[in-house]
Amino acid sequence: MPDRSIERHFGCRVAGVDEVGRGPLAGPVVAAAVMLPRHLTPELAESIDDSKRLSASTRRALLSLLEASGAVIALGAASVSEIEQRNILKATLLAMSRAVRRLNIAPDHVLVDGNLAPSIKGIPCSAVIGGDRLSLSIAAASIVAKVTRDRLMERLGTRYPGYGWEHNAGYGTASHRAAITQLGATVHHRSGFGDLLRGQQKVSV
Repeated sequence: MPDRSIERHFGCRVAGVDEVGRGPLAGPVVAAAVMLPRHLTPELAESIDDSKRLSASTRRALLSLLEASGAVIALGAASVSEIEQRNILKATLLAMSRAVRRLNIAPDHVLVDGNLAPSIKGIPCSAVIGGDRLSLSIAAASIVAKVTRDRLMERLGTRYPGYGWEHNAGYGTASHRAAITQLGATVHHRSGFGDLLRGQQKVSV
């Protein structure tokens, strides 16, 4: 389970950062930055985990508890057009940078899940492989990013019915791929992500 060992190593105001949405065929990549308060209830501290190991209902409940706890939370995103122009790795780092810059309290250090960290002027960043299972701050960020992006894709799913985004969050499920073949690609699909979308002209739905 994640804890605050890595945060304590830096002994300063630390923000955890994680992203969601690198692999889907549609939708933006979303990053969250979270600075946890010094004191969390034992129940909350023991419940925070890598978002992939939690159910959707548990993630939503934990987001509400994080917001009520006094955690400092900010979000950043990179659009489909930015993903296509920059590539997914650079777009992910951009989303992370935006999230950190939007914190209303500047962190002294940033911990990022993965093997690469964004370059943010004036703020040192450290990449932590498997950080969402090691660092409590990164795990909290993974929950915030996941819930936020899922809600966004649910809203887009009501505007673009037929692709099942409210269920698949834009990932390339069999039903999503079948819908692309039948309905075509939308402006929210990422050109070049898979053979179905490579070179395909986007249509309005």
